[in-house]
Parts: sequence; C-alpha cells; structure tokens
Amino acid sequence: MNAAPNVIVVGSGVAGLTAALHAYAAGCEVTVVTKAALAESNTRYAQGGIAAVTFADDDVDAHARDTLTAGAGLNDEAAVRALVGEGPARVSELVARGVGFDRDADGAFSKGLEAAHSYPRVLHAGGDATGREIARALVAQVLSTDIVVREHALLLDLVLEQGRVTGVELLVAGVRETCTADAVVLATGGAGQLYAHTTNPAVATADGIAVAIRAGAEVADLEFVQFHPTVLPALPGQHAAFLVSEAVRGEGAVLVDATSRRFAFDAHPDGELAPRDVVARAIDRAMAGQGGAPVLLDATMLGAEVLARRFPTIDAAVRARGLDWSAEPIPVTPAAHYLMGGVVTDLWGRTAVPGLYAVGEVARTGVHGANRLASNSLLEGAVFGARAGDVITRDAASAPWPVRRASPSPTLPATPARDAGPFSRAALQQLMWADAGLTRSTGGLGHAASVLASWQHAPHTLRTAADHEDANLLLVAAHVVDAARRRTASVGAHHLADPGRAVRPVVELRGGHRSRAAAPLEKEPLEKEPLEKEGTFAC
Repeated sequence: MNAAPNVIVVGSGVAGLTAALHAYAAGCEVTVVTKAALAESNTRYAQGGIAAVTFADDDVDAHARDTLTAGAGLNDEAAVRALVGEGPARVSELVARGVGFDRDADGAFSKGLEAAHSYPRVLHAGGDATGREIARALVAQVLSTDIVVREHALLLDLVLEQGRVTGVELLVAGVRETCTADAVVLATGGAGQLYAHTTNPAVATADGIAVAIRAGAEVADLEFVQFHPTVLPALPGQHAAFLVSEAVRGEGAVLVDATSRRFAFDAHPDGELAPRDVVARAIDRAMAGQGGAPVLLDATMLGAEVLARRFPTIDAAVRARGLDWSAEPIPVTPAAHYLMGGVVTDLWGRTAVPGLYAVGEVARTGVHGANRLASNSLLEGAVFGARAGDVITRDAASAPWPVRRASPSPTLPATPARDAGPFSRAALQQLMWADAGLTRSTGGLGHAASVLASWQHAPHTLRTAADHEDANLLLVAAHVVDAARRRTASVGAHHLADPGRAVRPVVELRGGHRSRAAAPLEKEPLEKEPLEKEGTFAC
C-alpha cells in the first residue's frame, strides 16, 4: 500500500467534507465524489443549528444526559461521550474554517434553545441557515486544496477484493466507471426519499446504506426514523414541503388544534419542547381528531420583526405561500426527517468491511439511540467525520480491522401481496408512509413486507441513475420494515399502535451507567449477488 493512502469520500455534506479535509491534512490523496453538485447535500438544508457545549455555564454531562434521554436510553454512551466531549473543538474548527455563527452585541455566540435540551446551547448562522453556512465554508476549504472533486457521479457499488474494499463503481453521464482506492468513506446521508412526505432533498435515496448492505456490512436501528413535527405541507405544483425549525418553538411559538387549544401538553409535560417523536405523534393524533387537517403553529407572539430577523429563510418560505405568520398561525404536519440507524461503525467510522468507513447520517454509531436530539446531526458529522479522516492513515499502516459481521437478509413473506400493483418510487413512498411511517401497526408492517416482497420478486432493469436509486430504496425499505417488525415494543421513534408497550426509560449518568430498553437483534449472514463490472478508470 502506498505511503499516502488513496481515499475516496462519497458525499459532500458536513461529515464527508470534514472527513476529506482531515484525511487530506493527514497526508492522504483524497477524492470527493458527489451525485449532484458539490454544495448539494442534506447539510445545506439544515436550519436548526449545531448543538455543542460552548458556554461557561453549560457542561458536557448535561449535553450527554439530554442526548441519552432523547434517545430513550438506547444510545451507545461511549459514542455520546465522544460526540459531546469533542463537540467544542469541532465548533472551534468550523469557526477557523470560516463559518460565521450568529453573535450577540458583545461578540459572544447567540444562544438557541431547542426541544429536549436542558440548556440553550444551540448555535446558529444566518438565523436559520446554519447548514448552508457550514456547507459554504467547507466547500470553500475543499476547493482551496488539492482534493479532487467529481460531481454528478452516482455511487453504484463498492469494489471488493478478498473481502476488502478496493474502490467504487460509479455512474457518470450514463457510463459505468470503476475507481480504485485504499479506503472508501461513505458520507451519503440518509433515506428520506423512502417516504411520500419528507424534509430531505431528492439526493437522499439511501445509496450508501444499500451499497454497504450489498458489500456485507452490518446495518442496525433502521426502524428508528425521525419525523420532524413541524413542516409546511406541500402545495402541488406550487411549493414543496418546507421544514419549520424546532428553534421557532424554542423561541416561544406554540402548537394549537382547530379549536385553538394547546394539545402538546396532553402528551408530555414539556409540551411543544418535548422530544421530537413525542411532539410528532401528538400532532398526528390531533390531526386524526380533526379529519386529517394540519394543526397550527402560532408564532404571532414573536412579531414580524423578530420572525424576519431570527428566521429569514423560513419567513421567506411562509410568505411565498401567501401566509403572514406574524398575524396568523400557519399549518404544519410531520414529515420524515432523519434516520437514526444505518451502517454500523465503531467510534472511528470503521464498518465491518475492511477499508470501508461511514460517517454522518449514513452511519449508525449508536450516538442517537431511538431518537436524535435536536441539532446533534451537524455535530455528529463534524465529530465523526474528523475521527474517520484522522485514523485512515494509521489504519492503512498497521491497525487491525474489526471482525466482519454481515446483516441478515430481511425476512419477507412467502406469499407476496395480491394488491401490490406495479412498482414505482411514488408507490413505494406511499406504502412506507402508510405502513412504516410515524405510527405503525403489526398488520400494516406485515402488509408492507408482503408488498415489498412482490416488488423484489419482479424483474428490474437498471439503466438510468433513477433506476439504481429505486433499487437502493427498495432494498433499504425491506430492511427498514424488517427491523420494525422485529422491534415488538414501542420505543423512541418506533411506535406501534397495536400490541406493544411504550418504553421510555429514565436515563442516569452515575458512574458511567446507562439504562437500556432492549437487547441488540441477532444477526445472520447476508448473501450477495455479484455485480457486473464495466470499465476501469483511475480517480
């Protein structure tokens, strides 16, 4: 292996670009591959901010406790400690890279409070454009180096030799290419496009998770899909769904039903600032009680000047819909937002496949447990992206790799559904929304599994980039549904409307102990089909 490892990073959000910059600083030859433009990623759309301990009267124990409580005790505490302990350094690094966080008149960081935080530790940039500002600064940093960037290149699969990753297969302008590498970092984001209603951009088609499964990596916690409580509904032909940051509720906005009653306190003593899964389900119940009509977010008490200054992006989106949220409440509904599970890694981003790393939303470090704490996602990308980038050179030289452990193939019904109909992405998204969405049932999950079995048994011809994305979504959907069927008790973001008991254990940080609600699921070997290779090119 070369003295300077050749590293391919797939993805250009905060996790991928941080990993690329750290690997480059460690002496690696780095190529960043992204399926769209370099600046297009989930990071770009993150409004809420980045949570980290940067104020003297805050402490990492409190941040850890908040993270564990929101995660319903299923977090890996070592991962949480890494996240909150290294968070301040990563924020300082972002500032050094040119990120302009909002500051008060004295020059100190402006404080933001979001749901389930015991302290207003969330930092913002541009009011509600934190992700866009972070993406801007990191893209500028990457472009100032010798890091190679390949845009509009879809990841098709990983190349394996004797069980080790040695490169990637890409689809570029309709042509398949194979690019060699000593290490590959997956930073491809989540799977928001599994659902009919999502806050995620079109690029979030579960590509990284799918290729990792096909390569024999382990995945876990895919049943834990976070639904953001407050999203402006899509207006067909006019406006897509648009996230209304939790920070709006942190500033004092409240949720009311059609009778103007604040209903969130029926579900949790923290009301609108309860964990996201609790608030989202409270909204879902309120909507069911009023014929499916959206509930209302009332921010009128903040006034037009504060709303425009503090939330300029949201303010523009609201007003583009012809709404004046300074004068009247606006309609909001839940939508798929974030995947807590993904490709299982250790605390340095290593997966079960030698040479393969995963960071950010595509990874399952265990840091989020059953429900992510607000504004921990950008922090996760910065912390674990840096960790993976820092360790690649050392791994290439001598470090042993974790024991290989593949995920089980989903258990699909022997008899496919009779009502499946033809496969399409829209049909898949509607199925997942109805049967594997915010509130689930044993029967609904069984129906989803049978429909997915029908679609998987049908022949699929993969010609275009969209065809490959659809295949990835179908594969990951089967794993999400299978994981949800195996998880027989409600916990965190996984909520069963029928048999099962709610689980939200009290989490304590005493002597390093944490409670845990359920044991890991048993794993079985995964059988893979070989992928046809066409063309080899150096990247």
